[in-house]
Parts: sequence; structure tokens; C-alpha cells
Amino acid sequence: MPEDFTSPADVSRIPSPMVRSRRVVGAAVEEQIACCEQQLEYTFQDKSLLMLALTHASGADHRLESNERLEFFGDAILGAVVCQRLYEKYPDYLEGELTAIKSSVVSRQTCAKVSNELDLEQFLVIGKGMTKSESVPASLMAGLFESLIAAIYLDGGGDAASQFVQRFMDPEIELVASGQSGGNYKSLLQQLAQKDFGSTPVYQLLDEKGPDHAKCFKVAALVSDRLFAPAWGRNKKEAEQNAACNALAQVEDQPIPYPSD
Repeated sequence: MPEDFTSPADVSRIPSPMVRSRRVVGAAVEEQIACCEQQLEYTFQDKSLLMLALTHASGADHRLESNERLEFFGDAILGAVVCQRLYEKYPDYLEGELTAIKSSVVSRQTCAKVSNELDLEQFLVIGKGMTKSESVPASLMAGLFESLIAAIYLDGGGDAASQFVQRFMDPEIELVASGQSGGNYKSLLQQLAQKDFGSTPVYQLLDEKGPDHAKCFKVAALVSDRLFAPAWGRNKKEAEQNAACNALAQVEDQPIPYPSD
């Protein structure tokens, strides 16, 4: 273990229960690191990578000593692994359907959920001001999970990172996909809209065609001030689901699966 890993400067930034005092010896820190590795089911060769992944910007002397860069890298790895799993597991799904599942699985909400289930909050290094809060914000817990993915990738390679992601994200994929056949796009869009935009989607009827017994409806999803690509459906419910799927694809900068023209 590097000498500076358990230096007083580093140890003082680690909040309770990991470290309660500047005078806590390195052995106590090592014990907590081992406990964290046990939770992750992964043992680091380079312990400093784990420490970096656990350190939020508020608990670092400099932002370059925090997990922000690892979070950026881990987000990309997470997305790539989930996309590959979806491609392999659901060969009959269209691009828009895969995009909708991915949007939910890699969301901050899901990443925070996994971190909380692993009880990783106890290991997170945060500043004194944030320790006064009753609970750590979900955004920090989500960032922690993404940082750990990148740390494992750098420490053990792509296979180790992929196995880590699959172990915790495969159940989430199945959970989301299980509602996919029933058309769960509106629910997914609502989750995304509330998380990223702080609002609830509204569906606007733009057009309708055909005789009364066989009408088709054109609907578009509106989130905040953004009107997404409309879609047709054999009834209003189907049109709204298709419009929600279009919106999810657009958020991910993917081709829309239900073009209206």
C-alpha cells in the first residue's frame, strides 16, 4: 500500500464510520477498505484507485484528487456494457426499444439504487459540511457507483469491469425489460423527465385520420418546453406509448423508432 494512502492528510478527510479521528492508524483504514472490497466482491491490486473512487470532490484537497474523472469514465463503460448486454439478450428488439431500456438502466436513479443496496455510503469520503445531512444525495451515490466501475477497469481490465457491471445491472435490465412488452415507455419517460427536467410529460394530440371505427391518432410528448417527435397509433394509448418511445430515443440522440411522416 502506498505510504501517502494512509497519511494524516488523507485520513482526516474520511468521515465516520470509516475514520473518526486524525489519529486513527492505517490498520483501521485498511480494515474498512477490505470491508468495502468484500461488499464489491472485488479486491484491488492498487488500493489508491479504490480510495480515489470513494472520494467526492467535497472531501478532496483538489478536484483532480476526487472521483469526478473516474465518474466520467465509468459512465461510458457502464453504457457500453449495458448496450452489449441488451444487444445479446434481446435480438428481436428494435433500436428504440433497446434505447428505452438502456435509458432506465443506466440512469442516476438506478446507479444510486445499486450503491445503496451495497451499503456503500459508509465508505464515501465527503466534506464535513455534507456529513451533517441525514442521507447522502442520490447523485453522489450514483457517481460513486460509476467511479467504482472505472476504478475496477483501470485496476483489473475490461473483463473485470464488465463482470462487475453485469452482476449488478443484469437484474435491473430484466426488471425494466419485463414491462417492455406491455409498452412501458410512458413510465420510463416519466422517470427520466422527473429526474433530468423536474417535470412530468404531457401528451399532445396533433392529428387524427380515418373513419370513426378505424381512426389513427398522431401524438407528441412535451417535456418542459421541448416537444419531441410525434408518432401515430391505432388508438390514443398506443400513440402516446410510441411518442414516449420517440422521446426516449431523441434524449439519447438515437434515430426515432416511430417516424410520423
